[in-house]
Amino acid sequence: MKNNFEQLIDVLPLSASFTFGIREVTTILEKQNNDLNPLFISELYESLLKLESWAWKVLSKDSYQWINQPNYLNLFYTLISFNKNLIFNYDYIDDNIKAALLIPDTIDLINGIFEQINRTKDDNDPFFTIVSLWFDNISLFIYENPQFDTSPIICHMNQYIGHNYLMTEQFLFYLIQLQQPPIAQTIFTTKQLFYIRTCSFSLNSYLAAQEEDFPFTAQEIMNYIGNDFVKIIDVHSHIIDMWSEKLLTCIAHLIGFISACCWWNGENITHINFLFSSEQILCSYISAIIRIISYKPFYSHITAQWITDETILMDFCLFSLRNIVQTQNFIWFFRSKISLPDTLLTIAGLSVHDKICLRAYVILGEILCSERLKDLKITDNLSLFFYNMLEQALQHSSKKYKQIPIFHLLRSFSTLSKIDAIQQKTADLNKISLFIDISDQYPIAFDILWALSFNQDIQQQLRSNTMFMSKLLNLAKECDNEKMRKITHGILWNLESTHQDRTILEINDGKTFDIMISYSHKDEFICKQIYEELTKNGYRVWIDFDQIHGNVMDAMAQAIEKSQTIIICMSEQYRRSNYCRAEAHYAFQRELKIVPILLQEHYQPDGWLLFLIGQLLYVDFTKYEFRRGIDLLMKEIQAEEISESSITPLRSRAGTVALLCNIQTPLKISSSSSSSSPIRSEKIQDWTKTDVYDWLIDHNLIQMSQLLINCDGQGLIYLNNFIKNGETTQILNLLQDESFRLTHESLSLVELSYLRSLIDQQKHVPKSQFRRLFRKRTIKTEKNKSCCQLL
Repeated sequence: MKNNFEQLIDVLPLSASFTFGIREVTTILEKQNNDLNPLFISELYESLLKLESWAWKVLSKDSYQWINQPNYLNLFYTLISFNKNLIFNYDYIDDNIKAALLIPDTIDLINGIFEQINRTKDDNDPFFTIVSLWFDNISLFIYENPQFDTSPIICHMNQYIGHNYLMTEQFLFYLIQLQQPPIAQTIFTTKQLFYIRTCSFSLNSYLAAQEEDFPFTAQEIMNYIGNDFVKIIDVHSHIIDMWSEKLLTCIAHLIGFISACCWWNGENITHINFLFSSEQILCSYISAIIRIISYKPFYSHITAQWITDETILMDFCLFSLRNIVQTQNFIWFFRSKISLPDTLLTIAGLSVHDKICLRAYVILGEILCSERLKDLKITDNLSLFFYNMLEQALQHSSKKYKQIPIFHLLRSFSTLSKIDAIQQKTADLNKISLFIDISDQYPIAFDILWALSFNQDIQQQLRSNTMFMSKLLNLAKECDNEKMRKITHGILWNLESTHQDRTILEINDGKTFDIMISYSHKDEFICKQIYEELTKNGYRVWIDFDQIHGNVMDAMAQAIEKSQTIIICMSEQYRRSNYCRAEAHYAFQRELKIVPILLQEHYQPDGWLLFLIGQLLYVDFTKYEFRRGIDLLMKEIQAEEISESSITPLRSRAGTVALLCNIQTPLKISSSSSSSSPIRSEKIQDWTKTDVYDWLIDHNLIQMSQLLINCDGQGLIYLNNFIKNGETTQILNLLQDESFRLTHESLSLVELSYLRSLIDQQKHVPKSQFRRLFRKRTIKTEKNKSCCQLL
């Protein structure tokens, strides 16, 4: 077969009037597509190179000469399948060999194809189909092997697509067509699919790894097509069961392309802000993507090894959610989606595609608090899953695990490494040496080691590795990279067994401070305002505005040692920061007075931060005007002891999260000067909006608490009467619409039924019984409070 194939390739015709050898070559390739024999590629590489070059030349010439000839079409479809197999089913073929076979030699070949596309008048010309599938294979290869996106051919191809297809009125016209359900299948021409699917996928693969070298900015792209994209996703996420295959592939690749724009040049928050101009739009989009990944008929596709549009859709949806959860302060909203953890666990459990599993696990690691992770008992499986992939990737010559590069694995694990349960499992499995061994080649491993080094067992394992300790000390002294030096200082600080007994250095410069402000630099603006207010009031305040150079840990320690009080500025970014964690822990060890303040709306402290602040009072700057927040902060700084009569349990949308996480909730400082805790009236009609909200939360009516956020007691009674006396179907439809508008979820009939039952019960609760119930709850709360303080 070898000699025969080589001879056939040598005489392939460039003129469509000759078909000699076309059918025979097709037959040989079809057999190879079934056998997947790697020797075929290694032994016939030169002939395959000639075949691919021949195909590019034919595609770049006048297509009308061959497009209607069955022999030519069969060969192209077979070669397209061969190329797709080459990408996914030949792990031991070198990536450079694959690139040589898939990427053309010259820009002229690409330009020839584009010229034919631009000349074609028939929107359903089969040439669009052939070219789309041909380009899709290149996009798949670049998506799986981003190191090749700097090829001059790939750069030229995508810049041309950006200028001539993406930023055009034709592209906008196709997007507008997709916004208007029900969609007639006649709109899905081969030309439209080339624009929406193929061009989007090509740009997605290119921009996902490309930092520069593109004629348009992310902001320009978002401004041009962003609003139309958001409308498409929102509209169609409610009618997934009506999707056709062509609509599914369009939606999948639009999500992938827009996600790549948001992630362009790394974790760039501003790119996402260009797309989602308000919190409501972002929440609506998150809900839409969750609806898509929750559609169970898609799950049968992720259990199959072959790549389909459904698996691509799930991959891109999870990629989009991961981008949002890691760059936006919206974990509270993800946590309000009660069924989301189960959905992600199901996807991770069913999928045979490890990239999909990894994305699902990373999102779970971001949105679940420590207690919930323990309850679900997934950290063991998650750890084993990751270390299995990493070890296999390290052993493979390509340094990949099933097309997932080691760097991508490490970037995903950098999030998970901050979870205490993952740290302990890493220690138990004794896997710390994996990160040490690859730290020179992959610097991100040092950041992971810093996060892991907060675990005491891992500290001991690192200390026992004398070679690594020597390397850390050397890097701390001689490394020119400021970020790397800071990380090594951080690891060494965690490994010092004596620093909690460290002798306070003499204050040679005579400087001491009343207050130290510990904060994430992403919260710098408001922290600077707080600093200025405190200094105006005569306090000597230490704060790092310039991001310390040199040994940051020593500078941090000295600042703590010279201060009497530390203000901990709580936010999601603060909890994620290794540096902030070390700073807060040392202040705790030094027994400084800790005054927590909340800077991020909806954020509920969890993990190590919750453990550190326990039941301390905190000032919620998201609930008060800045001036009022400062006044409360001053009182807390000055107070030796705050009486329990001036505090109330936290009740906000974050309170929902606390219930879901099943954790103790820190206490916020109340602005009320009342000397006793407020008692809810036994009469529903006297309840305020806050009373209604608290009552709903107390009974775990999570959705109802969001749906009835502006409802007082009288309104609650009116609503119950409407449901009782009105036309049932009409009332339910109205409530369903309101639920979608306010919560982005379907109405829970279970919660609604329970709500009506509770209202009827409340109406008949005797006054004496109500007081006994309230007193019982209050006593229980006080007991819990006392236990926490003792601990």
